Amino acid sequence: MKNLIFVVICFCVACASQKQVAVNMKQPTLVYKTKGNYDNLVPILLSDDKTEIVMYPAPTDIYYQGKLALPTKLKQGYLLDNRGIGKNVAFIKLTYQVYAKLDKAPSLTELYAMIVDKEPLLEIYNCGNREDFSNLVKQLNQIIEQGKLTEYAEKSKN
Repeated sequence: MKNLIFVVICFCVACASQKQVAVNMKQPTLVYKTKGNYDNLVPILLSDDKTEIVMYPAPTDIYYQGKLALPTKLKQGYLLDNRGIGKNVAFIKLTYQVYAKLDKAPSLTELYAMIVDKEPLLEIYNCGNREDFSNLVKQLNQIIEQGKLTEYAEKSKN
C-alpha cells in the first residue's frame, strides 16, 4: 500500500511540474525576411547540416488562434512568424490550405522531396516574448521603421 501511495504522489508531482513547464513556456516573436515569396508555404525545420527534417507540423498543427498560421505581413517586407520557424527553416511546396486538408502528414522522405528552398532566410530576429508587446504588429512595425530591428540580431543567433 505504501508503494502505491508513493507512486500516486510521484505521478501527481510529475504532472504538476509538466503543467508548470507548459505555463512558463513563452512564444518567441520571430521577425524574418525571405529571399522569395514563401508566405503561403508550409515551413519545416531542418538539421544544422540541412540533411534531415527535425520538425514538421501535423496538418492540424498549422493553425494559430483558430486560423491558418500564415505569417503576418509587416512593413518593409518583414514577416511575423505564427507557426514556429527557426534559423534552419525550409519551405515545402504545399500551401497551408492544401496541407490543412491532408488526413496525415507526408512521410519524411516525401516532405524532404517537397522542399523548395533549404536556405530561404535573408534575415531573422528574435524580438522577445509575444506577451511583452501590448500591440504586437504596431510595435514591431515601429521597430522596423526606426531601424532598430538589428538590435535583436545577437539574441537571434542563440
